[in-house]
Amino acid sequence: MAGPGSSTTQRTPAGRSSILRCIAITLLALIVIVGLTVLITWLVIRPKKLVYTVEAGKVEQFNIHYNHLNATFDFVLRAYNPNKKVSVYYDSIDVSVSYDDQPIAYQTVQPFFQPRRNITRLELKPTGQAVPLQGSVSRDLRLEKSSGEIQFEVRVKARIRFKVGRWKSSHYTVRVKCSPVEVHLSSPKKFDRTECDVDI
Repeated sequence: MAGPGSSTTQRTPAGRSSILRCIAITLLALIVIVGLTVLITWLVIRPKKLVYTVEAGKVEQFNIHYNHLNATFDFVLRAYNPNKKVSVYYDSIDVSVSYDDQPIAYQTVQPFFQPRRNITRLELKPTGQAVPLQGSVSRDLRLEKSSGEIQFEVRVKARIRFKVGRWKSSHYTVRVKCSPVEVHLSSPKKFDRTECDVDI
């Protein structure tokens, strides 16, 4: 009488094990397929690194009063997308200007879309109003101002997405560091192009 019941009890663990094995194989196959798809897409697209350079730069209303800085900068940032198949969405862009590791001016730039193999020139106008300066920073800025040339560091932090055909990626953060950016106070038209380091 216990025969049929015992037989059912013995088959149940084997059945569950078979189902779990099928699920595991299916998940593994999906992971492999997705991985191969991403790898093939990457190899086909072969995205190149975005390139940034500061093409022009000057500063206006540069004034230090009681160790507080007022300044309006004017930079032209050249953003180059060298990719044949990849476009870029710039969803948020923050710009800062630093001197001796102290941020002294800021700006938020409007989002934009950059097509493939495109060069976009951004007019950056970061400003600093009554920015408190550390003692050594204030002293060194005064000295360089008297010489007519000051070296700054321009940083850009942007949230971007890549687009290939109809596919759009998730967000990435691109950090751009341009240094040294030398501004000539006495000769605003004089400027040496500065190449930037890029990290995504």
